[in-house]
Amino acid sequence: MKELDCRGTKVKCVVWDLDNTVWDGVLLEDGNVNLFNEVASIIKTLDSRGILQSIASKNDYDLALAKLEEFGLREYFIYPQINWNSKSFSIKEIAKAINIGVDTLAFIDDQQFELEEVKFAVPEVFCIDASNLGNLLDIPEMNPVFITEDSKNRRLMYVSDIERNKLEDEFEGPKEEFLASLNMSFTIMHVQEGDLQRAEELTVRTHQLNTTGYTYSYEELDSFRKSNKHKLLIASLEDKFGTYGKIGLALVECNDDEWILKMLLMSCRVMSRGVGTIMINYVAEQAKKAGVRMLAEFIPNDRNRMMYITYKFAGFQEIQEKNGLCILEKDTNEIPPYPDYIRVVKEDIA
Repeated sequence: MKELDCRGTKVKCVVWDLDNTVWDGVLLEDGNVNLFNEVASIIKTLDSRGILQSIASKNDYDLALAKLEEFGLREYFIYPQINWNSKSFSIKEIAKAINIGVDTLAFIDDQQFELEEVKFAVPEVFCIDASNLGNLLDIPEMNPVFITEDSKNRRLMYVSDIERNKLEDEFEGPKEEFLASLNMSFTIMHVQEGDLQRAEELTVRTHQLNTTGYTYSYEELDSFRKSNKHKLLIASLEDKFGTYGKIGLALVECNDDEWILKMLLMSCRVMSRGVGTIMINYVAEQAKKAGVRMLAEFIPNDRNRMMYITYKFAGFQEIQEKNGLCILEKDTNEIPPYPDYIRVVKEDIA
């Protein structure tokens, strides 16, 4: 067995080949393929750690899903790509469907040709030879620092997202009417000690919708939580399908004459729900109540432009730029009401 060539980036989704990787044999040649002994345990352990899983297999879609159902594994895979496309194309489709970067994907296959094709077309993907499965669960990339309740329920929350998205695709009428039909409730509160693991997880996992790209350790976040000069806020969202979990985090530095939004991040799963500006406007309300200016920091990168747009949409104006750090200011006399389609539950933090 070869040693895995580890690379350090935590994996958010493992993409499996099927023939001679999940099971022993080629399904289209012999319908009586057998599951490899360790595979079911590995799949279930990854799921319990909050690592999503999908499939990129050149196979017959219905036969492959039926076989996975027979093995009791069908439920563990979201957005499976079982077709005759290249593996790299399927992997890109999975990343797009989940809305995560390809650099957070791992791909497992027994064929060197397929692994090399993916390495060439999508070099950011962590490619793993199926002969290394015995070591898979021990490598750092497959071991998150914390396993939170949100982690344990991550796959189920994505399954709910699939149901929501299907309903949205079928809905005829204005988007606001669809959002109102979800009966959403958005809660903002101070981070409590029990939230710290999830708060760290959010800073580590959220790249596309993080205004500064800052990441903080458990200890740093706990220090902010206890600080008189900072406010550390966490947001959760739920609707008629269930909970999205804790999906937003904000760090505010509180000075005598100004509050600075040092970091704002949102899970990519909720941005289409129109909640991007709710947390901003909530902090603005509280800054106005405290009688201080409201500023925000933004550090652009190749992924987070949507958060700059969110700031601009919320009424921020850029007042300074130095060494890649943008300072923006919001007029707290112009704070729009919360959307009618969502119930906002909030604490008074001023």
